[in-house]
Amino acid sequence: MFTGLVESTGRIVSIQTLGNQARYEVAIPFTSELSLGDSVAHNGCCLTVAELTEQTAYFDILCQTLTVTSLGDLALDSVVNLERALKASDRLGGHFVQGHVDATGEIIELSKHGQDHKLVVQLPDDVASYCIQKGSIAIDGISLTIADLAKNCATFWITPHTFQHTNLHSKKLHERVNLEVDLLAKYTERLLQKQS
Repeated sequence: MFTGLVESTGRIVSIQTLGNQARYEVAIPFTSELSLGDSVAHNGCCLTVAELTEQTAYFDILCQTLTVTSLGDLALDSVVNLERALKASDRLGGHFVQGHVDATGEIIELSKHGQDHKLVVQLPDDVASYCIQKGSIAIDGISLTIADLAKNCATFWITPHTFQHTNLHSKKLHERVNLEVDLLAKYTERLLQKQS
């Protein structure tokens, strides 16, 4: 379980293709605090530490993960958002994020407005149906509040801190981003389905 508050960014150091799977080596600022088997969200996707060096960690990416998420789009030197799994004693500043990506969306606007940035993401129908005005959604693992919601896109206002301390500063138009809708919306839908 995660909060969607990005701890730091990392950089892809190497990519090894293993048939339909892959192994990524990632330079991580907090590598010394990791252990084998730890969970670390990469752009909102929960991955397990498979191997460690002094400054990098290795993660195995399954075929399903490469298919469902945007991790297959990453290349050498790509910047990724990183967050370690939530401890029971941690503050919950964002919202509950599982690290299970529901789908990918496309950046259709990323523009500067004064000190802030406006981010507009196109959403697939099955993701848009879970979204509400002022609700939460994880975009590449970042817990964001939906400022405006149209039929198939959501608008977010990004503060200078979030823009600089996540991978948003390296994003370009039409790039894919990982989407995870609010867990509570999924449970609510399931409960209502059982009642009808």
